[in-house]
Amino acid sequence: MLEGLLIGLNTALSIQNLLMVIAGCLIGTFIGMLPGLGPMSIIAIMIPVAISMGDPSTALILLAGVYYGAIFGGSTSSILLNAPGVAGTVASSFDGYPMARQGKAGKALTIAAIASFAGGTIGALLLMIFAPALSSVALLFHSAEYFALMVVGLSAIAAFAGTGQVAKAMIMTILGLIMATVGEGALFNLPRFTMGIMDLQSGFGFITLAMAMFALPEALFLVLKPKNLQGGDGEIKDLRISRAEAKAIAPVIGRQSLQGFFIGVLPGAGATIASFLGYAVERNIAPKDEQEDFGKGSIKGLAAPESANNAACTGSFVPLLTLGIPGSGTTAILLGALIALNVTPGPRLMLDEPQIFWAVIMSMFIGNLVLLILNLPLIPYIAKVLAVPRNYLIPFILFFTLMGAYIGQNNATELLLLVGFGVCATALKFADYPLAPLLIGFILGGMMEDNFARSMQLYDGIAFIWERPMTLALLAIAAILVVLPSYRARRAKARIKGVADGE
Repeated sequence: MLEGLLIGLNTALSIQNLLMVIAGCLIGTFIGMLPGLGPMSIIAIMIPVAISMGDPSTALILLAGVYYGAIFGGSTSSILLNAPGVAGTVASSFDGYPMARQGKAGKALTIAAIASFAGGTIGALLLMIFAPALSSVALLFHSAEYFALMVVGLSAIAAFAGTGQVAKAMIMTILGLIMATVGEGALFNLPRFTMGIMDLQSGFGFITLAMAMFALPEALFLVLKPKNLQGGDGEIKDLRISRAEAKAIAPVIGRQSLQGFFIGVLPGAGATIASFLGYAVERNIAPKDEQEDFGKGSIKGLAAPESANNAACTGSFVPLLTLGIPGSGTTAILLGALIALNVTPGPRLMLDEPQIFWAVIMSMFIGNLVLLILNLPLIPYIAKVLAVPRNYLIPFILFFTLMGAYIGQNNATELLLLVGFGVCATALKFADYPLAPLLIGFILGGMMEDNFARSMQLYDGIAFIWERPMTLALLAIAAILVVLPSYRARRAKARIKGVADGE
């Protein structure tokens, strides 16, 4: 292992590969800021460039830099415009955008940059230490465990609801699950609820729905409620975080970097689930007074998903490099690039091609440092987006929203769906319904159905629930997460009643 590390470090520190790290991070960060252009799109565009280089380690270093650069930069549009074009940065908008609205855009971007750097660096360190061992752990997870993991994600939905909004959050989650059923079914591959529209054969596009739930309502709100949404004066304040704030988010970053990495190791889980679960866990374990701040500009609520999604991106390289299994759509594209470069990922990659395996890992340390150095000085300039006059900002948001939806599926039907969903989302927002649970239900619903269908076929029924101990344990955790908020609420009511009665 030590010899492989030295080989990888030597390869990563070559002038050519250092330039590729910097180039990948720059391309990923700046294009990742545009809603709709996530890491999958950027990597797909960059693959011909990478393959033309010929050297597999250089090509993979470039593509890896683009990958975590896009996730790093993708939080910017979520924080400043509430337009998360990548699923992994949706949770960052829950508290990042309220902070920006409160005049703390600079501080929000600083926290996001530091949390992303810490998550990516801790993830790379864990990847270096545990990659061989974790590959065998990942093989223990089958369809039944993935189904249970999705249920755990849905059971934490109360964390995304405001005070007294749990019932509304459940309604929105169910609506999201229903929307996930549109398109071809998991069992029979036949179209469902498409109303004869060919463009709905593959279901609703995530980008379209994300833009309709978050970005479009913001643009409409700027028109409908201009007095409540006044812009800043152009002065960027609070770039630095205080010692007390650093002390508050440090344990959050540590916990969610670990949790995010281990979720990222599981093929099919990825940064999206890691960020949602990270946010939910931190809200649930926070003291009662701090729980009220989540969704209103909590620094913990921003640090948690930013740490988790970057650590999960690093963790997703474990199944890719050690098993040859893509853990997400993005790593599936990276797998295709490796095969095109005549590199066979799998258990023998570490032995047969140590310069590729270890060079990629060492480049992650360098890349995360490059991202931090590049982004921190630019924060005052990036945050000035909020100082743009509203009459210019509205068409800017609308343009990138429409462009992102069209690029996502490449058909005009998505634009009609975007407008329709956007109007409905605006009405729901006026009625004080939380929109995040709908999107979470939609994202997890499809994956949950696929894994449940496969488990049913393998076990000829639902026997997998009690025949697989890990599945049963995960479902028990989900049940606890459902019951716990109600139990805590009842205890709080009983305590208040006791005080009122003079006990």
